[in-house]
Amino acid sequence: MKTRYVLGAIITAAIISISVSPVRAQEYPVKPITLIVPWGAGGPTDIQVRAFAEAAQKHLGQPIVIDNKPGGGGSVGPATMAATAKPDGYTIAQMPFAVYRMPIMQKASYDPQNDFTYIASVSGYAFGVAVAADSPFKTWQDVVDYAKANPNKVTYASAGTASTPHLGTEMVARHAGIKLVHVPFKSSPEMHSALLGGHVMLSASGSSAKPLVEAGKMRFIQVWSRQRLSMLPDVPTLRELGYPFDFEEPLGFAGPKGMDPKITQKLHDAFKAALDDTNVKQIMKNLEVVPAYMNGADFKAYLRKAMDDDRQLMTEIGLAAKEK
Repeated sequence: MKTRYVLGAIITAAIISISVSPVRAQEYPVKPITLIVPWGAGGPTDIQVRAFAEAAQKHLGQPIVIDNKPGGGGSVGPATMAATAKPDGYTIAQMPFAVYRMPIMQKASYDPQNDFTYIASVSGYAFGVAVAADSPFKTWQDVVDYAKANPNKVTYASAGTASTPHLGTEMVARHAGIKLVHVPFKSSPEMHSALLGGHVMLSASGSSAKPLVEAGKMRFIQVWSRQRLSMLPDVPTLRELGYPFDFEEPLGFAGPKGMDPKITQKLHDAFKAALDDTNVKQIMKNLEVVPAYMNGADFKAYLRKAMDDDRQLMTEIGLAAKEK
């Protein structure tokens, strides 16, 4: 009799468990969602993600709370999420390329392909190299000439090791036959302060520099987009300068591994709908970013290919960890 009672209880519990899970996914979200931004507050990614969060929460019916966790070129925030967050959809993160690049450089606490649930990519970044307004460097060729005559004397700032500005600058420098000294920072505002304060000579930056450019405090001497930027119509692209590449990076979101597909879909739909939000469109225009939508599966595949390409590049320029 006891055996029947215990067996019945187990079966009942299993049925309840199975039936509750879809209900929870259907009701999601029932409380605020934390969105980790792996950069300092006030930078271009932070501004853009906040705009997307504000628009997406209208479709989700719950607030999206921003949690800034800078460090590691953007890898610390997502790594923290992968290690500590429950896969319930209430903790997600913006996913920079550094999440893929860091494991190439050193042992990481996560697997970028298997420890995240990819939600969507929504836009693409613009980057370039800038100098202070009073810099003696008027063109990129001035930098190349000086660096060749003064090896290891030209310093440049980026928003972190393994970030696209870091890797892109190293690739450009390698192609030009020069050696630059990298000085990483945790956020764009810190990086710009270092440039304007004379602590570094160059800045590998993005649209966060726009207000400083408009104020006459900074100048771009090259951009990495496929075409010239509307805010910098007189600044040449890398290809115009004779370099056979450009660098772009999508802005996308992911959660911990094991998320319910229905919850993932709700988040995907909310962020995709945010692309039509008036404020989001204006922010994207101000930051010189363009829509670059991909669903979760396509975003994951895109990053997989980027990881393979970057591994080869980082090995060639000495950034990849040596195999033991």
